[in-house]
Amino acid sequence: MAQVLEFKLPDLGEGLTEAEIVRWLVEVGDVVAVDQPVVEVETAKAMVEVPCPYGGVVTARFGAEGTELPVGAPLLTVAVGETADGRPAGDGVADTAGSDGASGRQSAAEGSGNVLVGYGTSQAPARRRRVRQAPAAPAVNGRPRPAEPAEATRTADAPRGTPRTAPGTPGKGTADGPVPVISPLVRRLARQNGLDLREMTGSGPDGLILRADVEYALRAAGTQSRTDTGTRSRTDGTAGEPATAAAPVAAASGSAPSVTRIPLKGIRGAVADKLSRSRTEIPDATCWVDADATELMRTRAAMNAAGGPKISVLALLARICTAALARFPELNSSVDTQAREVVQYADVHLGFAAQTDRGLVVPVVRDAHTRDAESLTAEFARLTEAARAGTLTPGELTGGTFTLNNYGVFGVDGSTPIVNHPEAAMLGVGRIIPKPWVHEGELAVRQVVQLSLTFDHRVCDGGTAGGFLRYVADCVEQPAVLLRTL
Repeated sequence: MAQVLEFKLPDLGEGLTEAEIVRWLVEVGDVVAVDQPVVEVETAKAMVEVPCPYGGVVTARFGAEGTELPVGAPLLTVAVGETADGRPAGDGVADTAGSDGASGRQSAAEGSGNVLVGYGTSQAPARRRRVRQAPAAPAVNGRPRPAEPAEATRTADAPRGTPRTAPGTPGKGTADGPVPVISPLVRRLARQNGLDLREMTGSGPDGLILRADVEYALRAAGTQSRTDTGTRSRTDGTAGEPATAAAPVAAASGSAPSVTRIPLKGIRGAVADKLSRSRTEIPDATCWVDADATELMRTRAAMNAAGGPKISVLALLARICTAALARFPELNSSVDTQAREVVQYADVHLGFAAQTDRGLVVPVVRDAHTRDAESLTAEFARLTEAARAGTLTPGELTGGTFTLNNYGVFGVDGSTPIVNHPEAAMLGVGRIIPKPWVHEGELAVRQVVQLSLTFDHRVCDGGTAGGFLRYVADCVEQPAVLLRTL
């Protein structure tokens, strides 16, 4: 007799307490393998595919797409011990103890045993088989659901980024079938504007729906972006749940213009909480200086002309920051308020601000002090691409000890940035533009940049902060200064 086990939303790490269901990867009646991803959720830090530690048949799901669930809330239930057509679970489910059916049933009931922290289980089973789709599935909400072809089912050994689409089936999705779209940003854009992706034909390879397809459809329909509308309903037998809507709210008099309420949740809410906490807890101060970056730009041009991968300006600034932090370690620290201690770090995990469609995120370059300019360039590029795609893991968004903020890409000269709590300092870099400058006693046109340092006044005094900023400016003006510490 099958044993029904409940799988709850696991602890996703880094203090996260809730997640929003973005996309279900399985239906009621589907056969799932041990550690097979079953749902895609979005936390305040990243988009995550959550694997199920049990193998068997999905008997219920809890929560519609767009629903926020707290950690520990039920996600789905799985009947382990037999498949949808009554076969032993050892046939077609994850086989971790050999081909014996009893061993397969025992491993399915016990689960994988891996700890679900971060974005999935830490180790896959030693051997897996293709998941077989049952010829007929139970009814969902009283409506029979036809079985999908086996090729359209995600296999246990398929990579997590594999779309759940059948080969050779481009174009529109069916009412119950998969939708050919990979990017979570595309799904979010369509969901926020009430656009049904199943009614679309994508222009990408094999009918893949791209962001340009969604934007074109919205322009054609004259649809304006909105956050959430109406009431979200839970599926698979659970009660409906009201959602916070971004709906216009009319004034009592009826004559005032309407307003739009946008919920502070997800990544936007996490950013708001962190900035508020920084302003509340950290007594920050800011100092700034203009620097002649002409020689830095010439040095970069010479490095790139020598062949090999191109070096970015951000990588050179990061290299300067790590050298400056070696001389002024007070700024590579945080404050333990409970112990009333300043905690200095030997390693530099360098965060950098990246603007994405999901909002501002701060990916972290681990051990930046051990990397050269070429390695830093490659890592910045990798993390930036992952940030824009929404695939950064919680581990890539936390643990920074110092942040570099290049707001010059927005065409502005200066800023007084808010310290990225719980760090102690942030270096801001404005745009590098030609300006009149006194060079060697004469007025000349030089490439000038404004540098600003915001720091926690508890970890150091102005003399230390000024010394750090002056050293950074000296390296920008004369990159050869770095040779002293190499």
